[in-house]
Amino acid sequence: MTEKIKVGVVGASGRMGQMLIQALSKSEHCTLAGAVDLSGSPLLGFDAGQLLGITTGVKVTSELAQGLSDVQVLIDFTRPEGTMAHLSFCQNRGIQMVIGTTGFGEEEKHAIQEASKQIAILMAPNMSVGVNVTFKLLELAAKALNEGYDIEVVEAHHRHKVDAPSGTALKMGEVLAKALGRDLKTHGVFAREGHTGERDPLSIGFSTIRGGDIVGDHTVLFAGEGERIEITHKSSSRSTYAQGSLRAVRYLADKKSGLFDMFDVLGLH
Repeated sequence: MTEKIKVGVVGASGRMGQMLIQALSKSEHCTLAGAVDLSGSPLLGFDAGQLLGITTGVKVTSELAQGLSDVQVLIDFTRPEGTMAHLSFCQNRGIQMVIGTTGFGEEEKHAIQEASKQIAILMAPNMSVGVNVTFKLLELAAKALNEGYDIEVVEAHHRHKVDAPSGTALKMGEVLAKALGRDLKTHGVFAREGHTGERDPLSIGFSTIRGGDIVGDHTVLFAGEGERIEITHKSSSRSTYAQGSLRAVRYLADKKSGLFDMFDVLGLH
């Protein structure tokens, strides 16, 4: 049997961290080799699988050098400032990265691009296989419905999500804009209030919902005269993100450097 890929997880006690640890415990191709969390985490010093009722043999630490000493790939679903610190560490030590963090600024995206000249990085706003197939469907739909249809992106997430619109919604907007030959920075509409005037037919609108424990719902509405088309993806569990992340890890196995996304993994480019 081929030796398993050694994977590190940051944010080990978080919702996504725990889902990744669970997925790794069942994986035929990958194994948990490091678990890191913020200082003050109740999991520090304990087995990474304790909250899941499993034993991984990996203890959670707040020290990157200790927690990632034996990993080949780091999976990061934290926040931009944390990911950038992890990026520097991985770049210096030749550790590949799978980045699911969203909310990066242009300078941070540029830093990731530069780091990918030295290490292999796969970055995607959503690791779900289904969501990435949805991106492809949106591309096809936008090209066919390029006249006479108003486009709106509606997304809903749990109350704890800190960025809006979601990275997935923004990626949907980017896919739509590219397919239509538009610039999202110019044609994206992210807020409406008061007397807004008539809708610009070239605009791509966004609406954000935050509440409860919604894992992630995304709908793109193409509204025309006499009909409308809705393309929707709904997540009922974070397990789909975890499984997609492990597929990303496997994709990077033979890569030395470069910046990739889930379209590369799924052959959708």
